[in-house]
Amino acid sequence: MLQFIFLQAPQGGSQLMGLLFPLLIIVVFYFFLIRPQVKRQKEQQKFVDSLREGMEVVTSAGIIGKVVKIDGNIARLLIDEKTYLRVLKQTITGEFKA
Repeated sequence: MLQFIFLQAPQGGSQLMGLLFPLLIIVVFYFFLIRPQVKRQKEQQKFVDSLREGMEVVTSAGIIGKVVKIDGNIARLLIDEKTYLRVLKQTITGEFKA
């Protein structure tokens, strides 16, 4: 027959410690996961807003091309001689530097 022994914490600080641990986990998640992600999203949006014709860029699919025309939310990329590709501006991840 197995017997289980339950240890009880002292009554004075158990409620405070019970609330402190989940609060600490939330703070850690905010500073290590949520805050950096929001920062990356703002930087990406700033880059997309600064796109201009003539920039050599890379898309999220790995396609490298030169921005020929920007029409609203769509950018036209020249990926080879006489080969154009229309992509959403949000799929352009960065400027290509060889």
